[in-house]
Amino acid sequence: MTETPARLPLEWIAASLKRERTRTGLSLSELAKRAGIAKSTLSQLEAASGNPSMETIWALAVALGVPFSALVEPPTSAVQVIRAGEGPTVHSEQSSYLASLLSASPPGARRDIYYVWLEPGSVRDSEPHIPGTTEHIVVAEGRVKAGPRGEAVELGPGDYLSYRGDVPHAYEALAAGTKFVLIMQHM
Repeated sequence: MTETPARLPLEWIAASLKRERTRTGLSLSELAKRAGIAKSTLSQLEAASGNPSMETIWALAVALGVPFSALVEPPTSAVQVIRAGEGPTVHSEQSSYLASLLSASPPGARRDIYYVWLEPGSVRDSEPHIPGTTEHIVVAEGRVKAGPRGEAVELGPGDYLSYRGDVPHAYEALAAGTKFVLIMQHM
């Protein structure tokens, strides 16, 4: 990855976590327990401090029963342009995987679009997302092996893949500079 995109503003995550935790009526302790994270970590995130990984945000989204994008989506206007490398980006602790949310699911549509950067050398394992999730991938550059555990396939530029996202799955770059569009569809 030649240029690392900007990090996701913590204020967005903090406001979204407070909103969703309040909506569900969960205490800090209960949400932390359900997400498998320390209460102090959750408290820091709601105070807009800390450095949350993608895995932490995913665990919180699953515990809250919301799509990942509900916790990281930026405030938007009627017209939105995200230039290459400028979208809000989260990273993985497990691998050299970066993802920028391009479009959160509007009410009723239930789909999110991400632009993903992935480098060889590690695998991005993903736990199941909320029930009914389907993932769609279109490779822009490089090569990637992706899909449910035991059913992953190799893809190159222009290739498309669709699979269940509510089962364990993974992404692995097979070439430097691998980039793809990931669409998550939630039922």
